[in-house]
Formats: sequence, structure tokens, C-alpha cells
Amino acid sequence: MRGVILNGPGDVRVEDRPDPTIEQPTDAIIRVVATCVCGSDLWPFRGVDASGGPAPMGHEYVGIVEEVGSAVESTRLGQFVVGSFFASDNTCPICRAGYQSHCVHREPVGAIGAQAEYLRVPLADGTLVATPEMPDEDLVPSLLAASDVLGTGWFAADAAQAGPGKTVVVVGDGAVGLLGVLAARHKGAERIIAMSRHADRQKLALEFGATDIVTERGDEGVARVKELTDSLGAHSTIEAVGTQESMMQAIHSTRAGGHVGFVGVSHDVRIEGTPLFFSGVHLHGGPAPVRRFLPELIGLIVDRKIDPGKVFDLRLPLDEAAEGYRAMDERRAVKTLLELS
Repeated sequence: MRGVILNGPGDVRVEDRPDPTIEQPTDAIIRVVATCVCGSDLWPFRGVDASGGPAPMGHEYVGIVEEVGSAVESTRLGQFVVGSFFASDNTCPICRAGYQSHCVHREPVGAIGAQAEYLRVPLADGTLVATPEMPDEDLVPSLLAASDVLGTGWFAADAAQAGPGKTVVVVGDGAVGLLGVLAARHKGAERIIAMSRHADRQKLALEFGATDIVTERGDEGVARVKELTDSLGAHSTIEAVGTQESMMQAIHSTRAGGHVGFVGVSHDVRIEGTPLFFSGVHLHGGPAPVRRFLPELIGLIVDRKIDPGKVFDLRLPLDEAAEGYRAMDERRAVKTLLELS
């Protein structure tokens, strides 16, 4: 099969890879219909995170089940399925509490590589969720978004306790931040302040439900949020970047008693104890338990109540994955969808 390999910083190639096989009785093999490039994929692409040599890439996927292991019971051949970036059994105590991304048996799908024609999915029964029927082609991008960026934005809004009567600030205008806006709107937030400097992303944020745009960053951005909130700050803040500046901007933009949902992959973030102690904010986040939300998100998408697929502003065939990486790295694209025939 063909699959994306990162050979070193900036060196992405589509190469021949061995076809996946059933390795454990709980595995499934899916034919990937669509996959995509994640903002977190850019960290190793830029050389910030070490890839450890040639490495398969990708952890977002939708596809059709082609083969299942002998222990698989609920995942059936021919189903169109959506999976999350951590495989989980969905039965352990942590999964039952709704934190499948911390499953005691979790396996990272990114280590297997979903940017490929076929994918082995471990713990298939606990990881894959089938659509009610074969979806229309125009729904595929939105279902793909559910496998990570929508589920992550949803978790961020949930962790930040976005809801009716709340003012929500969203720090980060990548795909996760934009879908955090959509999630906050769906959860009934009264006011949503998107922090963005890019006109195309501002437009999409407004389309997803933002009521205000703040272009300033850092202390200036915090001051602008305070101006918009009677000097109090937001009830709920979504942090969707993962840098020191974005985390502190999120904390300082939140009122005492408010909640910060942080889902940006953390890089060198340090929070001093004294400022945190006196901030009075709640912090909750980390790797999103996407599997918790998949049934609800799939239902909303299939019923056409939300359209998260709009975050894909560049579509390329799998063989042009390198251009998809470059376009996102250079901010020429919000998110690249890789199509497979």
C-alpha cells in the first residue's frame, strides 16, 4: 500500500509500505476513505518533536471495515467507521468514566500511521464507531473531522464548561480552535470571542458562531478581552495552541471561578504556582477522549445539524501529502484533507 512517511524535518514522502495484517484478535483492518494532516503533525515536520527516524504519519481517519480479528464482535465487515487517535477498549474503569484517551490499554494510532491506503486499528470494538448507513460523499469531511479536531474542540468546550449564558474565549484559530467555536455555539454559549489575526479564519469563526474577534495577542489580547467583559474575563476559555504564550493568555483571559479547557499539545509550558494560585481558575484538559463524543457527533453530522468539514480548505490526493504539510506549515491552509480513491 501507499502511505506517508516522515524521513526527517521537512521531508515527507508517500512511499510503499507493507499492507497491514491482523496482529491481535481484537484488531480490524479498514480501507481508508479519507485522512488528513493535523496541526500536531507539524511539530515533528518542523523538527520540534523528534520523529525517531523514518516514521509513519497520521492519526485521523474514516474508512470501511475490510477484515476483523476473531475476538471482534460489534465491528462488522462493510461498515463505514470513524475512529479516534487513541485506540481504547472502552470497558476499563478509565474509559467508563469517559476518558478513553487514558485507557489502561490505549494504543496510539499515530504510531501505526493513518495517512495510508489501509490501517490496522487495535481494540476495534472499543475504538471504531459506525455510521447508521453508508454516508453521502459530502458528509465524509465532517465525519473525518469528528475523528480528532471536532472531538478535541468539543472536549475543550466541555472542559471549559461552555454553556448557556456563558462568555467563551477561544485562543487559537487553527482547526481545533475553530471547532471549539462551533462546539461552544452548539452548547448554547451566549458570547464567543475568537482570538485570530487571519481574515480567512476570522470569517470561518464567525460562520461557526463567534460573536467577537480579537486580533491582539498576549497582554494586549487579555486587555481587549477584559474590555469586552466588564473587566471580569470570560466564564470559559478554550486553549488550542499549546505554547507558553497561549496558555498564559487563556488563564489571564478567564475570570475568577471560570474554567480553562486546554487541548493544545503542550510545548515548554510552565505555569508558576503563585499566579495560578491567585488566578482562581479551573484548569482541565489534555488529550481529548474523542471516543466519548463520537456517537453524539456522528449523529449531529448525519442529521446535518453541524458542518465541521468546512475546516478543510485544501483537498489533495494522498500522493500530494507533502504539499499538504507545507501549506499548513506556511499557513496557506487551515487543514489539509487527503483523499483516497
